Amino acid sequence: MLLVLSEEHKEHLAFLPKVDTKEKLCVPVEIVQHGVEGLMFLMLESSKHMLSEVDFLDSVLVLGFDEELNQILLQLYLQHHNQIRSILSHLPSSLPAYHNLEWRLDIQLASRLCRQQVIPMLTMRLLLTRGCDSHSDYSSRVLQADPSTLLYLISTLEAALAAIKTSHGRRILRNIK
Repeated sequence: MLLVLSEEHKEHLAFLPKVDTKEKLCVPVEIVQHGVEGLMFLMLESSKHMLSEVDFLDSVLVLGFDEELNQILLQLYLQHHNQIRSILSHLPSSLPAYHNLEWRLDIQLASRLCRQQVIPMLTMRLLLTRGCDSHSDYSSRVLQADPSTLLYLISTLEAALAAIKTSHGRRILRNIK
């Protein structure tokens, strides 16, 4: 998986190659602040998606840094991604999380309108949770599909996952933005 950075984040990180390590920065405070925020976003999103070394380097390649700076960023990511993930796991998430799935197969056996056609429907109730374990707030979503639509959806998602893992898919993702 490649990390896609917005133009704003690319601008924030653009000042990194211009920094001379032996002298003071001599740049406005806002530029330094945006650069630090850009680095934080890069490390946070990379850790959140558990990028491999290759994917991280491919994601950073879009920024146009030299090889030395790319390797420094990679080492920084490798040293701290476990710590970042640990901190992220302790933060409360505003996104709903999977709790349970209940399903039912409905089949209409007879009908005056459709005497010979039997169309089964799969009804699923997805139970989602928000918040901590002890004080969970539950919500549910009801989904309904016929088996052929469900099989088509599964095959399409599997094909998309397989396509994004190819080197051609990585190149396309790298050049999107």
